[in-house]
Amino acid sequence: MTQPMFESYLPGLQLVSRGKVRDMYDLKYAGNLMIATDRISAFDEVLPDPIPDKGVILNQMSSFWLDYLRDIVPNHLITADVNRYPKVCASFKEQLIGRSMLVRKAAPLPVECIVRGCISGSAWEAYLENRVVCGHELPVGLQESEKLSEPIFMPSTKAEAGKHDVNISIKQMQKIVGVKNTDKVADICLGLFEKATRHALHCGIIIADTKFELGWYEGELILIDEVLTPDSSRFWSKATYQIGRSQNSFDKQPLRNYLKSIGWKGDSPAPNLPVEIIQQTRARYLEALERLTGHGLVD
Repeated sequence: MTQPMFESYLPGLQLVSRGKVRDMYDLKYAGNLMIATDRISAFDEVLPDPIPDKGVILNQMSSFWLDYLRDIVPNHLITADVNRYPKVCASFKEQLIGRSMLVRKAAPLPVECIVRGCISGSAWEAYLENRVVCGHELPVGLQESEKLSEPIFMPSTKAEAGKHDVNISIKQMQKIVGVKNTDKVADICLGLFEKATRHALHCGIIIADTKFELGWYEGELILIDEVLTPDSSRFWSKATYQIGRSQNSFDKQPLRNYLKSIGWKGDSPAPNLPVEIIQQTRARYLEALERLTGHGLVD
């Protein structure tokens, strides 16, 4: 277990942003340096206690998927080998190793690209109201967590910090990025999801849904940001999957359960986490990595 990183500290380098998990630095002509910290959030609030190795797990999993899916669409990864980073990063090697990537500077699309293979979460809630989810009218009689007849592309807006993304229809996305780009993005995302879900099923995991991010780089759409991690996807165990109920996920479910038990919903200062909740959460992330990549943390 590595020393947890709540936030990076790289004096002399230009910090662009600190997200809920990732810190981004501008390395000028060389690209951007993206660092996955061990921060964890709930109810859109970053909690005070990091989850050891979480950032390393997310970085390692994204690296795996970027390589596995590169035949479908190019991606932003230049290298995750700190020995190949620009010289200005050399003195920060201990902070960067295992949890960072040097990436191309892409212009992100102004929409989130969500693909759903099963109905759950906000899609399930929308279905219960009128069977229409992001403009898709779904069949009568679906049950919670049921597999859809075919995966569906369901975009959403990109919310400002502290706010929730809002699901939108394909027609609304067309008004934002154009008809041709919408069709191209949907085809790419469905292709990524199809290949990833086949692999995951062989590993005993169902990918219920996931969020992809795409951006423009030198006139070409490329895959960017994190890819198919427990933070951006619902991973369910194939062995325990049962329709008609919510499923256990390979993510921060132990954390969510604990916060629910103490009645915290983000409307007061974030609480500290018990050691056992931190350990249980780390174990869920690590199990997802081990199952999907075939190995644990790589030094």
